[in-house]
Amino acid sequence: MNELSKKTVNKPELPVKILQFGEGNFLRAFVDWMLHKANEAGVMNHGVVAVQPIAQGMAEMINTQDGLYHVYLEGIKDKQPVKEITLVKSLNKVLNPYSEYEAYKELFLSPDLEIIISNTTEAGIRYEEGDDLSALPPKSYPAKMTALLHQRFQKFGGAANKGLLIICCELIEDNGSTLREYVLKHAAYNHLGDDFIAWVKTSCHFYDTLVDRIVPGFPRETINDIKAEIGFDDNLVVKGEYFHVWAIGGDSIIKEKLPLDKAGLNVLFMDDIKPFRAKKVRILNGSHTAMVQIALQLGCETVMDAFKMPLVEKFINRMVDEEVLPAINEAPEELKQFAAKILERFYNPFIKHYLKDISLNSISKWEARNFPTLKDNAATLNRDAKLTTFSFAALLVLYSGQSEVAFTPNDTPEFVEFIQRTFNKSDIEGWVKGIIGNKKLWTVDLSAVQNFAENASKYAKLILEKGMKNALQEIV
Repeated sequence: MNELSKKTVNKPELPVKILQFGEGNFLRAFVDWMLHKANEAGVMNHGVVAVQPIAQGMAEMINTQDGLYHVYLEGIKDKQPVKEITLVKSLNKVLNPYSEYEAYKELFLSPDLEIIISNTTEAGIRYEEGDDLSALPPKSYPAKMTALLHQRFQKFGGAANKGLLIICCELIEDNGSTLREYVLKHAAYNHLGDDFIAWVKTSCHFYDTLVDRIVPGFPRETINDIKAEIGFDDNLVVKGEYFHVWAIGGDSIIKEKLPLDKAGLNVLFMDDIKPFRAKKVRILNGSHTAMVQIALQLGCETVMDAFKMPLVEKFINRMVDEEVLPAINEAPEELKQFAAKILERFYNPFIKHYLKDISLNSISKWEARNFPTLKDNAATLNRDAKLTTFSFAALLVLYSGQSEVAFTPNDTPEFVEFIQRTFNKSDIEGWVKGIIGNKKLWTVDLSAVQNFAENASKYAKLILEKGMKNALQEIV
């Protein structure tokens, strides 16, 4: 079997236009895969150097293979199984700034550098007051970014054309806007000057994004078979689903500098990603959250297990068609096509998406993902969202400790304790109303939606008395 390196593979020498904070599975199977595709299509010619956000990372392992690795995608397209294997050549190398600071500095001060992309995890974009900007490098990502930009500002005398385009992939809302806010906060705290602050505001461009692709990562269980299939001893294979979408919100400069859409990739540029995020959250994440509460009580382990059950499949499809989509103010036909692509992912037999993992913090998830549908059905369409309400009742029963299948919720302990402590089999309506009215559990007023408490109580009683399968049969 061939080793994977420049000795065995013809790898182009690409100019480094992109600095990437993060070298993990997601960025390599998502961003770097896209950049490779765009380079191959001839719409770009961009090389990437990745930087470890923390001292312990994968630099040595990736550099041993000269930045080469395979992305192994499996999924469903137009209801048919699809597989794609790509040898990615866009990643030049990985630097450890904690041990290679001068090389890192040379890179971020390069006149050719145009774009910074990051995924430093949800915890990466945080403000740490007093973070030492003179450290080599500073500790937090916003502090690293502040120090980097300040040195670049000094190096090029505040030249407007030496600012950078900064794209965040961290899974938080307003990721780019939040990073910008923290950079400006560090600049003010450290008295870096009004000229620098003005340069950051006018010459550097921060973009909010939404990224979506399930990336399980290194396929440990099947790696020997995959190595035999690809013909290389690749210890950096990344497995992911075929589906992908990257929504990038902000000014139009990024579309010119990063024309990934011209390579046929599902990259969407928009002024504001908030409406897109809301739509995606309601359809995909809302379906996941609604389904989990039901499927776990039917003994399912994965999303695929759940969707193999006609009752669950019918419930989710009806909930989306009848309650979720009509409450979104967009063209119905376009919404249906969007939802069809989203829900097609539920049928992917190649990705083991465990329900217990999705169920993490279901209380706050249901509020963020499903309650808006319930509220809009009542306020805008003047009707009860019965299936969405049923999913809420299923959540309460699952958390109550009284469901048919034993389940230990992974959620805020005091919330779970309250639900279980107040459970009263002889007064289900009182129990449900007590939960809905507990302001510690919710950031919104659930009780303001007419008929919600009564319907949720009725469905909780139905599940408890007849079991989930019979209750589901009745509701659909």
